[in-house]
Amino acid sequence: MKQLVILSGKGGTGKTTVAAALAHLASQEMDIVLADADVDASNLELVLEPTKIHQEDFTGGQVAIIDTDACTACGICAEVCRFDALIPGDEAYDVDPISCEGCASCVYQCPEDAIRMEKQQAGCWFRSDTRFGPLFHAHLFAAQENSGHLVTLVKQHARLLAMDTGAEFLIVDGPPGIGCPVISASAGADMALLVTEPTVSGVHDLERVLATTEHFGVPALVCINKADINPARAEEIVSYCAGRNIEVVGTIPFDTVVTEAMVQGKPVTDFEDGPVDEAMREVWRRTREALLG
Repeated sequence: MKQLVILSGKGGTGKTTVAAALAHLASQEMDIVLADADVDASNLELVLEPTKIHQEDFTGGQVAIIDTDACTACGICAEVCRFDALIPGDEAYDVDPISCEGCASCVYQCPEDAIRMEKQQAGCWFRSDTRFGPLFHAHLFAAQENSGHLVTLVKQHARLLAMDTGAEFLIVDGPPGIGCPVISASAGADMALLVTEPTVSGVHDLERVLATTEHFGVPALVCINKADINPARAEEIVSYCAGRNIEVVGTIPFDTVVTEAMVQGKPVTDFEDGPVDEAMREVWRRTREALLG
Protein backbone atom coordinates (compact mmCIF):
# COMPACT_ATOMS: atom_id res chain seq x y z
CA MET A 1 0.00 0.00 0.00
CA LYS A 2 1.41 3.34 -1.11
CA GLN A 3 0.67 6.64 0.61
CA LEU A 4 0.43 9.82 -1.44
CA VAL A 5 -0.02 13.13 0.38
CA ILE A 6 -1.06 16.21 -1.58
CA LEU A 7 0.25 19.47 -0.14
CA SER A 8 0.58 23.15 -0.94
CA GLY A 9 2.61 25.86 0.71
CA LYS A 10 -0.44 28.12 0.85
CA GLY A 11 -4.20 27.81 0.62
CA GLY A 12 -6.14 28.35 -2.59
CA THR A 13 -3.72 26.72 -5.02
CA GLY A 14 -6.18 24.00 -6.07
CA LYS A 15 -4.87 21.23 -3.85
CA THR A 16 -8.29 19.72 -3.14
CA THR A 17 -9.27 20.01 -6.82
CA VAL A 18 -6.21 17.92 -7.68
CA ALA A 19 -6.85 15.47 -4.83
CA ALA A 20 -10.45 14.86 -5.95
CA ALA A 21 -9.36 14.38 -9.57
CA LEU A 22 -6.66 11.88 -8.61
CA ALA A 23 -9.12 10.01 -6.40
CA HIS A 24 -11.47 9.72 -9.37
CA LEU A 25 -8.76 8.52 -11.75
CA ALA A 26 -7.07 6.18 -9.29
CA SER A 27 -10.35 4.51 -8.33
CA GLN A 28 -10.85 3.49 -11.96
CA GLU A 29 -7.71 1.35 -11.78
CA MET A 30 -7.39 0.13 -8.19
CA ASP A 31 -8.89 0.05 -4.71
CA ILE A 32 -8.08 3.20 -2.76
CA VAL A 33 -8.77 4.81 0.61
CA LEU A 34 -9.03 8.58 1.02
CA ALA A 35 -8.22 10.89 3.92
CA ASP A 36 -8.89 14.59 4.22
CA ALA A 37 -6.20 15.80 6.60
CA ASP A 38 -7.16 19.47 6.38
CA VAL A 39 -9.17 19.24 9.60
CA ASP A 40 -9.31 23.01 10.14
CA ALA A 41 -11.12 23.50 6.82
CA SER A 42 -12.11 20.09 5.52
CA ASN A 43 -13.61 20.42 2.04
CA LEU A 44 -12.79 17.26 0.08
CA GLU A 45 -16.22 15.99 1.08
CA LEU A 46 -17.80 18.88 -0.86
CA VAL A 47 -16.53 17.32 -4.09
CA LEU A 48 -16.89 13.61 -3.30
CA GLU A 49 -20.50 13.62 -2.00
CA PRO A 50 -19.81 11.20 0.87
CA THR A 51 -22.35 9.26 2.89
CA LYS A 52 -21.36 9.32 6.55
CA ILE A 53 -21.48 5.88 8.14
CA HIS A 54 -19.58 6.46 11.39
CA GLN A 55 -18.85 9.42 13.65
CA GLU A 56 -16.82 9.81 16.85
CA ASP A 57 -15.99 12.73 19.10
CA PHE A 58 -12.44 14.04 19.32
CA THR A 59 -11.26 15.32 22.70
CA GLY A 60 -8.52 17.88 22.78
CA GLY A 61 -6.92 19.69 25.69
CA GLN A 62 -8.33 20.19 29.17
CA VAL A 63 -10.28 23.13 30.52
CA ALA A 64 -10.76 24.25 34.12
CA ILE A 65 -14.17 23.68 35.72
CA ILE A 66 -15.18 25.46 38.94
CA ASP A 67 -17.50 23.93 41.53
CA THR A 68 -19.52 27.06 42.31
CA ASP A 69 -20.83 25.56 45.56
CA ALA A 70 -17.28 25.09 46.89
CA CYS A 71 -15.83 28.32 45.49
CA THR A 72 -15.44 31.12 48.06
CA ALA A 73 -14.53 33.76 45.44
CA CYS A 74 -11.16 34.36 47.12
CA GLY A 75 -9.64 35.32 43.76
CA ILE A 76 -6.41 33.32 44.10
CA CYS A 77 -7.19 31.44 40.89
CA ALA A 78 -7.45 34.70 38.94
CA GLU A 79 -4.17 35.92 40.41
CA VAL A 80 -2.21 32.88 39.19
CA CYS A 81 -3.91 32.61 35.81
CA ARG A 82 -1.65 34.12 33.12
CA PHE A 83 -4.38 33.93 30.50
CA ASP A 84 -7.10 35.96 32.24
CA ALA A 85 -9.43 32.97 31.99
CA LEU A 86 -10.97 33.32 35.47
CA ILE A 87 -13.93 35.69 35.62
CA PRO A 88 -15.33 37.00 38.93
CA GLY A 89 -19.03 36.55 39.51
CA ASP A 90 -21.48 37.53 42.23
CA GLU A 91 -20.77 34.52 44.44
CA ALA A 92 -18.14 32.47 42.62
CA TYR A 93 -15.60 32.63 39.84
CA ASP A 94 -16.28 31.31 36.36
CA VAL A 95 -13.98 30.08 33.56
CA ASP A 96 -13.77 31.45 30.03
CA PRO A 97 -13.16 28.20 28.08
CA ILE A 98 -11.78 30.11 25.08
CA SER A 99 -9.09 31.81 27.17
CA CYS A 100 -8.27 28.77 29.32
CA GLU A 101 -5.06 27.08 28.15
CA GLY A 102 -5.44 24.05 30.41
CA CYS A 103 -2.27 24.75 32.45
CA ALA A 104 -4.02 23.75 35.74
CA SER A 105 -2.27 26.45 37.79
CA CYS A 106 -5.62 27.39 39.30
CA VAL A 107 -6.25 23.78 40.33
CA TYR A 108 -3.03 23.58 42.32
CA GLN A 109 -3.52 26.98 43.98
CA CYS A 110 -7.19 26.78 44.92
CA PRO A 111 -7.36 26.49 48.74
CA GLU A 112 -10.84 24.96 48.60
CA ASP A 113 -10.12 22.29 45.95
CA ALA A 114 -13.01 23.80 44.03
CA ILE A 115 -11.42 23.54 40.57
CA ARG A 116 -10.86 20.46 38.45
CA MET A 117 -9.64 19.86 34.90
CA GLU A 118 -11.85 18.16 32.34
CA LYS A 119 -11.17 17.11 28.79
CA GLN A 120 -13.26 19.00 26.26
CA GLN A 121 -14.64 17.94 22.93
CA ALA A 122 -12.52 19.67 20.32
CA GLY A 123 -14.12 18.25 17.22
CA CYS A 124 -15.29 15.03 15.60
CA TRP A 125 -14.10 12.66 12.91
CA PHE A 126 -16.01 10.62 10.37
CA ARG A 127 -15.78 7.58 8.16
CA SER A 128 -17.80 7.97 4.98
CA ASP A 129 -18.41 6.08 1.77
CA THR A 130 -17.87 7.71 -1.61
CA ARG A 131 -18.15 6.38 -5.14
CA PHE A 132 -14.34 6.33 -5.24
CA GLY A 133 -13.69 4.55 -1.94
CA PRO A 134 -13.85 5.07 1.83
CA LEU A 135 -13.13 8.59 3.06
CA PHE A 136 -11.92 9.58 6.52
CA HIS A 137 -12.37 13.24 7.42
CA ALA A 138 -12.85 15.46 10.45
CA HIS A 139 -14.08 18.76 11.77
CA LEU A 140 -12.06 20.69 14.35
CA PHE A 141 -14.15 23.15 16.30
CA ALA A 142 -13.34 26.85 16.18
CA ALA A 143 -10.53 28.06 18.48
CA GLN A 144 -9.44 24.50 19.26
CA GLU A 145 -5.87 23.24 19.21
CA ASN A 146 -4.34 19.79 18.65
CA SER A 147 -5.12 19.81 14.93
CA GLY A 148 -1.93 17.79 14.38
CA HIS A 149 -3.28 15.13 16.76
CA LEU A 150 -6.58 15.00 14.88
CA VAL A 151 -4.77 14.73 11.54
CA THR A 152 -2.81 11.77 12.91
CA LEU A 153 -6.03 10.13 14.11
CA VAL A 154 -7.70 10.52 10.70
CA LYS A 155 -4.65 9.14 8.90
CA GLN A 156 -4.29 6.20 11.28
CA HIS A 157 -7.84 5.03 10.69
CA ALA A 158 -7.48 5.45 6.93
CA ARG A 159 -4.19 3.56 6.89
CA LEU A 160 -5.54 0.70 9.00
CA LEU A 161 -8.54 0.27 6.72
CA ALA A 162 -6.32 0.36 3.64
CA MET A 163 -4.14 -2.38 5.12
CA ASP A 164 -7.13 -4.48 6.21
CA THR A 165 -8.83 -4.29 2.82
CA GLY A 166 -5.68 -4.61 0.70
CA ALA A 167 -6.16 -1.21 -0.93
CA GLU A 168 -3.25 -0.25 -3.16
CA PHE A 169 -3.32 3.50 -2.53
CA LEU A 170 -3.99 5.84 0.37
CA ILE A 171 -4.52 9.36 -0.99
CA VAL A 172 -4.30 12.11 1.62
CA ASP A 173 -5.53 15.63 0.93
CA GLY A 174 -3.20 17.49 3.25
CA PRO A 175 -3.51 20.88 4.92
CA PRO A 176 -1.85 23.99 3.48
CA GLY A 177 1.26 25.60 4.91
CA ILE A 178 4.19 24.02 6.73
CA GLY A 179 2.96 23.70 10.33
CA CYS A 180 2.28 20.76 12.63
CA PRO A 181 -0.78 19.50 10.67
CA VAL A 182 1.37 19.29 7.52
CA ILE A 183 4.04 17.35 9.37
CA SER A 184 1.40 14.95 10.72
CA ALA A 185 -0.15 14.51 7.27
CA SER A 186 3.25 13.79 5.73
CA ALA A 187 4.32 11.22 8.31
CA GLY A 188 4.79 7.82 6.67
CA ALA A 189 4.01 9.09 3.16
CA ASP A 190 5.81 7.46 0.26
CA MET A 191 5.47 10.57 -1.90
CA ALA A 192 4.26 14.16 -1.65
CA LEU A 193 2.60 15.89 -4.59
CA LEU A 194 3.03 19.64 -4.15
CA VAL A 195 0.48 21.85 -5.89
CA THR A 196 1.69 25.36 -6.65
CA GLU A 197 0.68 28.29 -8.82
CA PRO A 198 2.72 30.70 -10.95
CA THR A 199 2.68 33.69 -8.61
CA VAL A 200 5.30 35.32 -6.42
CA SER A 201 3.75 33.89 -3.25
CA GLY A 202 3.26 30.53 -4.98
CA VAL A 203 6.96 30.20 -5.73
CA HIS A 204 7.94 31.33 -2.23
CA ASP A 205 5.57 28.91 -0.51
CA LEU A 206 6.63 26.05 -2.78
CA GLU A 207 10.18 26.56 -1.53
CA ARG A 208 8.95 26.43 2.07
CA VAL A 209 6.92 23.25 1.71
CA LEU A 210 9.75 21.59 -0.25
CA ALA A 211 12.08 22.37 2.63
CA THR A 212 9.58 20.72 4.96
CA THR A 213 9.21 17.50 2.95
CA GLU A 214 12.96 17.28 2.42
CA HIS A 215 13.58 17.71 6.15
CA PHE A 216 11.33 14.73 6.90
CA GLY A 217 12.66 12.62 4.04
CA VAL A 218 9.49 12.54 1.93
CA PRO A 219 10.21 12.53 -1.84
CA ALA A 220 8.28 15.22 -3.69
CA LEU A 221 6.72 15.83 -7.08
CA VAL A 222 5.34 19.17 -8.26
CA CYS A 223 2.40 20.17 -10.41
CA ILE A 224 1.64 23.75 -11.44
CA ASN A 225 -2.00 24.76 -11.38
CA LYS A 226 -3.29 27.60 -13.59
CA ALA A 227 0.12 27.49 -15.27
CA ASP A 228 -0.92 29.57 -18.27
CA ILE A 229 -1.91 32.69 -16.31
CA ASN A 230 1.77 33.58 -15.91
CA PRO A 231 3.96 31.50 -18.26
CA ALA A 232 7.18 33.26 -17.21
CA ARG A 233 6.60 32.48 -13.54
CA ALA A 234 5.58 28.89 -14.41
CA GLU A 235 8.86 28.49 -16.30
CA GLU A 236 10.68 29.82 -13.26
CA ILE A 237 9.11 27.04 -11.18
CA VAL A 238 10.09 24.44 -13.78
CA SER A 239 13.69 25.70 -13.79
CA TYR A 240 13.79 25.80 -10.01
CA CYS A 241 12.59 22.20 -9.78
CA ALA A 242 15.00 21.04 -12.49
CA GLY A 243 17.88 22.57 -10.56
CA ARG A 244 16.88 20.52 -7.52
CA ASN A 245 16.15 17.34 -9.49
CA ILE A 246 12.43 17.49 -8.66
CA GLU A 247 10.03 16.22 -11.30
CA VAL A 248 7.23 18.50 -12.46
CA VAL A 249 4.53 15.97 -13.29
CA GLY A 250 2.09 18.35 -14.92
CA THR A 251 0.99 21.86 -15.76
CA ILE A 252 -2.74 22.42 -15.41
CA PRO A 253 -4.29 25.26 -17.43
CA PHE A 254 -6.78 27.78 -16.12
CA ASP A 255 -10.32 26.86 -17.12
CA THR A 256 -13.74 27.88 -15.83
CA VAL A 257 -14.73 24.20 -15.95
CA VAL A 258 -13.00 23.88 -12.58
CA THR A 259 -15.46 26.35 -11.06
CA GLU A 260 -18.35 24.58 -12.76
CA ALA A 261 -17.22 21.27 -11.30
CA MET A 262 -16.92 22.78 -7.82
CA VAL A 263 -20.42 24.26 -8.02
CA GLN A 264 -21.80 20.86 -9.03
CA GLY A 265 -19.80 19.06 -6.34
CA LYS A 266 -17.87 16.88 -8.77
CA PRO A 267 -14.22 16.18 -9.58
CA VAL A 268 -13.12 18.15 -12.62
CA THR A 269 -12.27 14.84 -14.34
CA ASP A 270 -16.00 14.16 -14.56
CA PHE A 271 -15.90 16.73 -17.37
CA GLU A 272 -13.97 14.68 -19.92
CA ASP A 273 -12.18 15.64 -23.13
CA GLY A 274 -11.12 19.09 -21.95
CA PRO A 275 -7.64 20.54 -21.37
CA VAL A 276 -7.93 20.33 -17.58
CA ASP A 277 -9.08 16.70 -17.71
CA GLU A 278 -6.18 15.86 -20.01
CA ALA A 279 -3.69 17.61 -17.74
CA MET A 280 -5.04 15.85 -14.64
CA ARG A 281 -4.74 12.48 -16.33
CA GLU A 282 -1.12 13.28 -17.14
CA VAL A 283 -0.48 14.26 -13.51
CA TRP A 284 -2.00 10.97 -12.34
CA ARG A 285 -0.06 8.88 -14.88
CA ARG A 286 3.29 10.36 -13.93
CA THR A 287 2.53 10.33 -10.20
CA ARG A 288 1.51 6.66 -10.37
CA GLU A 289 4.70 5.81 -12.25
CA ALA A 290 6.84 7.63 -9.70
CA LEU A 291 5.17 5.79 -6.83
CA LEU A 292 4.95 2.32 -8.32
CA GLY A 293 8.14 2.45 -10.40
